[in-house]
Order: sequence, then structure tokens, then C-alpha cells
Amino acid sequence: MTAGLTRSLRASSLSLGVLCLATLAVRAETPLERGTYLMQSIVACGNCHTPKDRDGKPIADRELAGGFVINAPVFHSVSPNITPDKETGIGNWTDDQIVDAIRNGKRPDGTIIGPPMPIAYYRNLSDSDVRAIVAYLRTVKPIKNKTEKSTYKIPLPAQYGPTVTSVPDMPRTDKAAYGRYLATALGHCMDCHTPMVNGRSDMAKVGAGGREFEAPGGGLITAQISHPPTTPGSHNGAMRRSRTRLLRASDRTVRWCRLWPSSGTRTSASTTSTPWWPTCGH
Repeated sequence: MTAGLTRSLRASSLSLGVLCLATLAVRAETPLERGTYLMQSIVACGNCHTPKDRDGKPIADRELAGGFVINAPVFHSVSPNITPDKETGIGNWTDDQIVDAIRNGKRPDGTIIGPPMPIAYYRNLSDSDVRAIVAYLRTVKPIKNKTEKSTYKIPLPAQYGPTVTSVPDMPRTDKAAYGRYLATALGHCMDCHTPMVNGRSDMAKVGAGGREFEAPGGGLITAQISHPPTTPGSHNGAMRRSRTRLLRASDRTVRWCRLWPSSGTRTSASTTSTPWWPTCGH
């Protein structure tokens, strides 16, 4: 092979590689693709909104049909139907109304959504991610399932703060900031690892741990994962652990969250009553 031909082939290969990279860059994720990824992984709305069978497993043909019972000292919550059914679900809601319910905790009729919906964290969902979730919700099979209303022993707030109208995307190049976004707005890890006051997360102690849950084989108290430790002399902060230990702990959490629906007291074939349902996005 001549030197000229070799250079020509190398140049062609380089051009082809650049073209492939450019094509991948242009081929951006669609809102529905992003929404499907989020809903089937870290956001996992089905953890609460999909009814479970007697073994605690999601009923496949009842996705997001509601009816999951969550009992806590200050409330009796029944997850609502969020399928596109127009009579018992959210089929008559506009995209903007669904976004407002997710980020601001307000239904189209003006009523407030109470706990355990983690509104304090969802307020930070970016416009593109919350719209992607809406795109996915529009594709779910409509299911007629009227659920009972949740009841509360605490007053619900008039609103969860100033109305959120727009949140920019979080740059993935900033690993710390994007990690915070994953652990709060999307995965709401902090929802379980933050102590509660009157049925709501104590946002002054995010990540401090101390929330109690019932679990298979006995109860547990969530660990502190914030840094620096909020308690003098504490060595429980996540940043005191090596990356390997954090990954191992995360893996155990994922497996525990997957087992959680099988705990609690069965109330019917489609509902599970637990003292509290961790909205774990794993």
C-alpha cells in the first residue's frame, strides 16, 4: 500500500468518525424517550401510583391507576389515579396543569396535594424533565379507577412556596450540582434521609437522616448522608466514606427499595398499607 493511499484511508476514517459523532449529537433524546427513562428508573412514580398485588408486586395492567394506601401518624394517603382516564384520572388536565400539580402541588381545582408527594423536591424539576414526564403520562393506558380521598390530621399549606414557573436544565458538566439534582429533584433520595416535622421534610436538615420506617424483619432508621455531619462528633456523614463504600451502600439501598413493597399489611389485592412509603426512585 502506498503512503499516499494510507494517508487517504486515514483521512477518510477520521472524517467518518467525525460524521458519526456529529450525527449522534444531532440525534437528541425526545421528550418521550427522556420521560420513559425517568419514569422507569429514578423518578419511579409507579412506586406509589401503581397498585400492588398480595406479594407487593406492581400489577402490570394497572400502571399508575392509583389506590396504593400509605398510613402515617398524621395522614391516611391513597395514591390517585394518574392515567389519562378522563373520568377518574388526569385525562382532562392540560400539560400545564399536570406540571403545576407536580412542581407546585396544586390541582386544577385549586386544592393542595398533601404528603407523601415530595413537592419540596419536585419544585426543582427542570422544565424539560417535568415536560418529559408529562409526555410519558400521556402514553399510559387510560384506566377507570376511582380512588378514595386522602385524609390528614395536619393542616395542609396554602401553597408550598412561590409558584414555580420555570426551572432551567442542570448542566451535566457540573457533577456536584447534577448529582444534587439527581438526589433531590429526580431521585428524591433526601426525602427518606431527611427527618420529618408534622408530615413534611425538615428542609433545614436535608440529608440528616433519622426518619423511621417499618421494613421486612423489623424497623429501620435512615442514615445521615449529608456533609458535614449535623451532629457534633458524628461520623455518619456520607463524605466520610470512600467512593467504594458509598457505591456498596447505594447498591444495598437499591435492593432494599425493591423489596419494600412486600412489607406492610395487605388491605386488598391491589393495595398495600404501610406506616410510610419511601418514595425511593431506585
